[in-house]
Amino acid sequence: MIWIKRGAIAFLALLLGMALWLWLTMLSPWFYERPAHLAPIEQRPHQVFVYGTLRLAPVRWVVMGSNGEPRADTLAGFHRDGLDLSPAPAQTVPGLLLTVTPHELSKLDRYERLGVRYRREEQVLESGERAWVYRRLAESEGQRTATPGAPALIGYEKTARTTSITRAQPDIDRLAANDADMNRVEPLPLKETL
Repeated sequence: MIWIKRGAIAFLALLLGMALWLWLTMLSPWFYERPAHLAPIEQRPHQVFVYGTLRLAPVRWVVMGSNGEPRADTLAGFHRDGLDLSPAPAQTVPGLLLTVTPHELSKLDRYERLGVRYRREEQVLESGERAWVYRRLAESEGQRTATPGAPALIGYEKTARTTSITRAQPDIDRLAANDADMNRVEPLPLKETL
C-alpha cells in the first residue's frame, strides 16, 4: 500500500514539474525577450512549416493555443539533422504547413527562441506555398544575436531591410570596434619582489 502512495506522489511531482517547465518556457514573462533588432511581425495571416515537435497537436495547443489549420507538406532540398535542417539537394523533409495569426506567430517565436536559438527563414515548399521555417542558429550566430542586425529573419523583405538593419548599422560598427579593443592583449607590468 505504501508503494502505491509513493508512486502516486512521484507521478504527481512529475506532472507538476512538467507543467512548471511548460509554463516557464512558453507562457512565463521570464527567460525570453524578443530581441529588439527583429522586425515587427506583419499583421496578416502567416504560413509556418513545422517538422519537429510542433507536428503534434497537443504541443501546438500548449504553445499557440490553437491547432493552426495543419496540412501535410514537404520541404525539398533539406534533410533533418537533429533539431535542425541541413541543405541536401536530393532530400526532403516531411512536415505540416500551419496557417497562424500574428499573435500565434509571436508565440511560436517565443517557443523557438527566435533570435536566440533559432532564426526564421522564408522557404518555398513542394506544394508551391511560401512559409516560414525555423532553423537553428550556429553557435557564433546565437552569440551575436544580442547585437542589432543579426540575421534572425531571412526573407522578411519589407521591414527588415529598410528599418532595423539600416538603423542598427552605427550600433554594429560601434560594437565591432569595442570587440576589437577587448581582444587586444597588453602585457601587465611585473612588480619586483624582495
